[in-house]
Amino acid sequence: QLQASGGGLVQPGGSLRLSCVAPGRTFSNNAMAWFRQAPGKEREFVAHISWGGGTTNYADSVKGRFTISRDIGKNTVYLQMSSLRPEDTGVYYCAAARRPYGTRESADFGFWGQGTQVTVSS
Repeated sequence: QLQASGGGLVQPGGSLRLSCVAPGRTFSNNAMAWFRQAPGKEREFVAHISWGGGTTNYADSVKGRFTISRDIGKNTVYLQMSSLRPEDTGVYYCAAARRPYGTRESADFGFWGQGTQVTVSS
């Protein structure tokens, strides 16, 4: 139901922009979020954005480096990642909540994409 794209291999200090679309379905009234999972680790919260885009929240590890945004008209959510570090490596998943405002808990998000790989390495 959700399709994430934009991942790839980037050097430390570089930037990437991830995109998430929902073909055939609108999530304009739902909070959206990005989570990530590094090899051998549990999935962790990265950022979420409210239904209208007015409220955002970030994990401390990415605050000031990542920006989540959404284009309601394009039914797309973005994650702009800058100053990337090797510890940002992982599979990034977009998710839609069942409510207009998000949380940091993956259990509150009922719709998930397939993930896109981000590798930060020199």
